[in-house]
Amino acid sequence: MHTHSQTICYVTNLADDVKVAILAITKNGVQIGIRLTKLFADMTLYAPSKLNTGDAGVVWYDNTTGAKIVELFRTYQGLICIFSLGAVIRLLSPVLVDKKSDPAVLVIDDSLAHVISVLSGHIGGANQLARDIAAKTGADPVITTAADVNKTVAVDLVGRDMGWVIEDDSTVTAVSAHMVNGERIGVYQDAGGTNWHKGPLPSNVTTYNDINSMIESGCKAFLIITDRVHDIPKKIYESAVIYRPPSLVAGIGLHHTTKPDTIKNGLGRCMKQYRLSPKSVFCFATMQKPAPIQGLVDAAKDMNIQIMYVDRTELAKIKAPNPSDTVKKFEGTASVSEAAAIIVSEGNLIVQKQKFPPDLTVAVARAS
Repeated sequence: MHTHSQTICYVTNLADDVKVAILAITKNGVQIGIRLTKLFADMTLYAPSKLNTGDAGVVWYDNTTGAKIVELFRTYQGLICIFSLGAVIRLLSPVLVDKKSDPAVLVIDDSLAHVISVLSGHIGGANQLARDIAAKTGADPVITTAADVNKTVAVDLVGRDMGWVIEDDSTVTAVSAHMVNGERIGVYQDAGGTNWHKGPLPSNVTTYNDINSMIESGCKAFLIITDRVHDIPKKIYESAVIYRPPSLVAGIGLHHTTKPDTIKNGLGRCMKQYRLSPKSVFCFATMQKPAPIQGLVDAAKDMNIQIMYVDRTELAKIKAPNPSDTVKKFEGTASVSEAAAIIVSEGNLIVQKQKFPPDLTVAVARAS
């Protein structure tokens, strides 16, 4: 998104770069691990101290491999094991939880012939990491997830690289099964970027410009990409994956004493009244003051979204629908929440200023 010339962006709670541990337990494995750490800056190699070659780039450990693999599994976002797949399964089976919380796990054989995606292939990124390693080493990537094998839509990954979140992931498995089995899938989208699938959609997937037409289409399952709360029959809802793109900006006018709960409750009331999803709010927009207002900082942290501050002179240039002489007297601009939302979104104001006396106003704009 283009940022206005005098808009300052403060980003909170962004994830760190993915960190990957390599666990090698043979001499060949150590050499493969050293090669990988030179090819990928975010990888750290661990090996038993009995194999110590004096290489400073290796973390040598004295405890058992069984204990070390569990430690690395619990502390890293990705784990590459350079030994047999069967041993990895036996060692990790007691600590596996589910694909949403387990890290990506890969297995590489002792001759670097195959790179196997074992756990968290889609959500954890093991499939892509296997491809990346294979591309740089010449090994064969071994990927068994159905969406990849059949070259169809990976339902759990749609829009992920654009910051989309899934409303309720309990339907993902069933909809994925319909997708890979080639059954009719309907897609409706009214928010977010449209380049979420590379190349043409599979022949069993049909897009609809009207949500009611999609509902009545007879499709087996549905992908719905929206920041709105639509009236969807229960039967359709249970057969759909609903994606929430980060498309909404919440403009905030507040006092230095405004509490975080006041902000969250006010925004929640706006979202409910205007049938918008709070999961699509990616940003608070407000006026830049000498010091950040703690209530807003805390609310943004709790909601895991960013704050963008706009200079008062820029806000004053915006012709907002509900200017206030009182606000102008104290703040030097007739509009804060509406003007900030308009500037930061570079889009359209969809919820005009809502007042929550005595110390909060909220407006919502949809990004262009």
